[in-house]
Amino acid sequence: MSLSDRITETCSFLNERIDQRIDIAVVLGTGLSGFSAELNVQQEIPYASIPNFPVSTVSGHDGKLIIGEMEGVSVLAMAGRFHYYEGYSMDQVVYPIRVMHQLGIKKVMLSNASGGVNPNFSVGDIMLIKDHINLFPSNPLIGPNNDEWGPRFPDMSEPYAYRLLDAMRSASVTAGIAIQEGVYAGVSGPCFETPAEYKYLRVIGADAVGMSTVPECIAARHMDMEVVALSVITDLGIEGKIEKVSHEEVKEAAAKAEPNVAKLVRAFMKIAGKDV
Repeated sequence: MSLSDRITETCSFLNERIDQRIDIAVVLGTGLSGFSAELNVQQEIPYASIPNFPVSTVSGHDGKLIIGEMEGVSVLAMAGRFHYYEGYSMDQVVYPIRVMHQLGIKKVMLSNASGGVNPNFSVGDIMLIKDHINLFPSNPLIGPNNDEWGPRFPDMSEPYAYRLLDAMRSASVTAGIAIQEGVYAGVSGPCFETPAEYKYLRVIGADAVGMSTVPECIAARHMDMEVVALSVITDLGIEGKIEKVSHEEVKEAAAKAEPNVAKLVRAFMKIAGKDV
C-alpha cells in the first residue's frame, strides 16, 4: 500500500469518529501532555487503534489523539509525537501532519522541550520559534514528490507564519506571560549535546536545540499549512554553565512550565484559533 493510500485509510477511520470541523491541530511535546486537561475533551483515540499510525515509545508522550474545544475553537491535539531517534523514518515522523492536512486542518501549533543555548535564557522560559535550522541527517521531503500535497521544491522563507507569530505575541501580552523569541536547531538525538556542540549551535545562530519539530514544520509548509511553535526551555547548554541533564529532569521542567504554556495558548486561541 502506498503512503498516500495509507493516509487515506487513516483519514477514513478518523472521519468516521470526528464529526466536526477542526480549527487547529496541536502537537504536545515532552512533559506537556497534561495540557489536555485545559481542553473540553470530547473524545480520545489511542494511537494503537488508528490504522497505519505509529506508536509513541518515549516516556512523557501519552500516545493518543484528543479531540476537544478551547475558547470556542475546535482542537485536535496529539498527546505524544514520533521522533527520528526512535528509529522511525521521516515519513513516519511526519505521518500525523500529513493526516491532519488530509483532514482539512490548515493550522498547526507545535510544542517541544528544548535546551537553551542563548545566555539570556533561563530554565522555564517559553520561546516563540521564529525560525529554525535543520541539522537532521534526513528530510521528510526526500523521495518521490506528491504534487497533490505540494511542490517539489517548497519555499521556506516563512516557516512559521508571521501572522500567527504576531498573534502569539499579542497573546503573551493578554495573558501576562513573558516569552522569549529565537531560532530552534533541530538535531537527531537521542544523546544530549556535548559542550563543543552547544557552542557550535550558538555560533551558527541557534537560541535553543531539540530533537523534533523541524521535520513536522517542513512537512506542514510543503502542504501550505500555517505553523506556529513554542519551545519550553528545560535545560541550558550555555558555555561555562553546562550541567548534566536527564530526560526525567527535562520532563519535570516542562511540567512546571505547563501552566504558563496553557495560559498562553488559551489567550492565543481567543485571538487566532478560528481565524483561517
